[in-house]
Amino acid sequence: MEFLTFVTSIVLLIGLILSPILLFIKLGKSKLSFSTYLILGFVITLGITLTFAWWADYSDKLLLNHYGYDLNAMNDFERYGNVKSENLEKVKQIEISYFGIGWPLKAIMTYIFYSPYLIIIYLIGIKFRKIKQKRIKTPYNNVYKALGE
Repeated sequence: MEFLTFVTSIVLLIGLILSPILLFIKLGKSKLSFSTYLILGFVITLGITLTFAWWADYSDKLLLNHYGYDLNAMNDFERYGNVKSENLEKVKQIEISYFGIGWPLKAIMTYIFYSPYLIIIYLIGIKFRKIKQKRIKTPYNNVYKALGE
């Protein structure tokens, strides 16, 4: 169960990292503007960020249920009644993260720090595109200069 939640989280994280890059490449072929990239990037990555934050919360709930923790119990004895002693420490750690701030606030905080990544990827992509265009325009000029013609 832990492996499933870990793999799903990694896939969402990779999607969050790669989506602006893939979007820039896809939009670069159609020569659309910065504002189109920014709007589409905002919508796509916001969706992935919300899914990622929700999944982190839901996977904690799944793991707590998997280990036998009772979320609806009234006291600690009832909550930890079905938890095996070897899993008790893990359950306490998951419980602390689960009962922290909610996933919508985590998503908002994450996106505030993530959003400049869209602009950074765009600027790096534009720089690489300019370097590539210079190389395409001047490869034969350098050869002719080297030959002395």
